[in-house]
Amino acid sequence: MPILLHESDIERLLTMPEAVAAVDRMFREMGEGGVINIPRRRTRLPNGMMHVMAAANPTLGYLGLKCYTVFRGKARFVVLLFSSQTGDLLSIMEADALGQRRTGAASGVATKYMARADARVVGIYGTGWQARSQLSAIAVVRHLERVYAYSRDPQRRATFAHEMSESLGVEVVPVDRPEAAAEGADILVTITSAREPVLKGEWIGTGVHVNAAGSNALIRREVDEETIRRMNRIVTDDLEQSKLEAGDLLPSIERGQLHWGQVHGLAEVVAGYYPGRASNEENTFFNSLGLAAEDIAAAAVVYEKAVAQGIGERVPMFE
Repeated sequence: MPILLHESDIERLLTMPEAVAAVDRMFREMGEGGVINIPRRRTRLPNGMMHVMAAANPTLGYLGLKCYTVFRGKARFVVLLFSSQTGDLLSIMEADALGQRRTGAASGVATKYMARADARVVGIYGTGWQARSQLSAIAVVRHLERVYAYSRDPQRRATFAHEMSESLGVEVVPVDRPEAAAEGADILVTITSAREPVLKGEWIGTGVHVNAAGSNALIRREVDEETIRRMNRIVTDDLEQSKLEAGDLLPSIERGQLHWGQVHGLAEVVAGYYPGRASNEENTFFNSLGLAAEDIAAAAVVYEKAVAQGIGERVPMFE
């Protein structure tokens, strides 16, 4: 009998270190050929959209899908988790918080393998809910000393800086110019809903790692072509999905400034087949689109902890 888990259950059960560890393990298994990921498919209507994505991780023992709708600005997320041994439906999860934490975790994993070991300063573009998990995940894999945060709304970025300073025990400084977030940064993060670039390559120094995590559609961009040109290594969470929706890479691809043979999967990096960084002078780039395989990895942690702690509502189905 499957268990129903609500947002409040997810928030209580899934910590950021656990999410980072689960996503790290998933990418390693993907690199070794043990994970199947089906890219997102979108069903468009005049007043909204439905998105469906699926994955299987037989090594972990699970498969499942995430489905979500976005209508009039309101999003509703659900994950269905199944046993890969029996096909039994194990859990139905509300999955907004799950998605937030696995998205942050993916940037954390990329940072672990691609940022300089001595990276201490972060510049972040975007100060919304998703930005919180980005910083939290990066703080799991690097000892941060300072964060510069930029967004268009002064009050929002001030609130974000105050709350994240208290949460992480790190000085988070709100800045009122976008270029100021990049000055002296070792790690840069974009996590916005921008349609035009918020990060320009001319602001980026040497030895910087970039996590571009806000765009997963061809009509949205967070970085300009100069940013891509300045990168020595470009990695994405999934090449197949990138060819469908990597809005940050497509302009450079279309103009012949970049070709897909130069883009590698994060699974290759985590599994040790492709180095995420060869020197402290390299600039590295991670394009995060969000994979169902990440959702299933995080959902597995939630489900196993829920069962162990007796959390969740039993749903009489398929009896």
